[in-house]
Amino acid sequence: MNTTELTNRHWLLILTLSLLTFVLGTSEFVIVGILTDISSSLGITNSKAGTLVSAFAITFAIATPIVMSTTSHFSKRKWMLFLIGAFIILNALCIISSNYLLLLGLRMLTAIVTGVLISLAMMVASETMPAAKRSLAISFVFGGFTLANVVGVPLGTLVAGWFNWNATFMLTTLLGGIAFLAAFFVLPDLQKQARSSMRDQFSLLTHPRILMAFFIPSLGFGATYAVFTYLVPILKQMEAPGGSISLILFGYGFISIFSNILAGKIASRNAIGRLRFVFLIQALVLISLYWTTNQFTLGLINIGLMSLMAILLTTSTQLYLIDLAGIYQPKATGLAASLMPVASNVGIAFGSALGGIVYHQGELMNVTWVGGIVAIAASLLTFLSYRLDQKQKETVIREKLRIS
Repeated sequence: MNTTELTNRHWLLILTLSLLTFVLGTSEFVIVGILTDISSSLGITNSKAGTLVSAFAITFAIATPIVMSTTSHFSKRKWMLFLIGAFIILNALCIISSNYLLLLGLRMLTAIVTGVLISLAMMVASETMPAAKRSLAISFVFGGFTLANVVGVPLGTLVAGWFNWNATFMLTTLLGGIAFLAAFFVLPDLQKQARSSMRDQFSLLTHPRILMAFFIPSLGFGATYAVFTYLVPILKQMEAPGGSISLILFGYGFISIFSNILAGKIASRNAIGRLRFVFLIQALVLISLYWTTNQFTLGLINIGLMSLMAILLTTSTQLYLIDLAGIYQPKATGLAASLMPVASNVGIAFGSALGGIVYHQGELMNVTWVGGIVAIAASLLTFLSYRLDQKQKETVIREKLRIS
């Protein structure tokens, strides 16, 4: 059998992991679509309901690496099945929740489960696929999130419109049950990682190369979200018809599917080398919005390109972090697998806040310049990281020649 090709068993596992990330993504993102329903039902303000989103993101970012490091020696199959079961229970409890604090607590617990499951899914995809196909597998697993935004979130919002917001959690509970059955029959037994101390695990985060690799996706996502957070006001300034904004946002999400496919191709060979120029192109696309939005059709094309560039970094940086951990702290690959999802949340929070500061202190379209500058910073950091990789390879080659 050709070990460089994907078998039917490989594809079944990829689809199962993609289904899992689709379910997790739907549960995480759908809250935005039902926020006003929750606020009116629980008798709270929209801003207070918004803490359900921010609390989820903060909990996700803080708890995920901690839990991944403390459970790195667990059996991945049993641990994932347990967590999917916990996800189902937590979403089922949200169905009957009629209290803000209870709902907030349930969402924070769900954030922990979500972050760990995402990290484990990435690890399983990385460890079980032929080396030449790892990038393809990871891009499919990330594709579950893209599909969640395009299909899962609108479906969940529609269900809330037909019934109520509690019914949306019936949907996510049902989807969780389907994901559990698929995982039960498909997830393989994987070799456990050797037990290591918290100190050994978190020593990974003290290495400059790991920190550099972490901030590459943080800046990449920050560049996009400095603009995307204010896309609706931008569309209104472009005088987009009110009824067309939802359709444009759907189109944005649909185009991001192709961004995810391209992400796998970029990661297939010389990923960090290619990513240096991807960020420069992203900067050009974001900055050009400053002028193209003066013309509606040209602006829409530019926004489509922005979506196409948005997640090209995901697969490359996910694999890069895992591979660097394999070099500098092999016992902490589980922690490394959690860093890309955490970096994306950090980037989203950073980009949104930075864009907000610029927006409120000047004209709206200045956010495009901010996004472009952050993308250039991501490119510079990637150039530096790539150069250090090349120097390391040259050192290894010279050492081998010296020994021989």
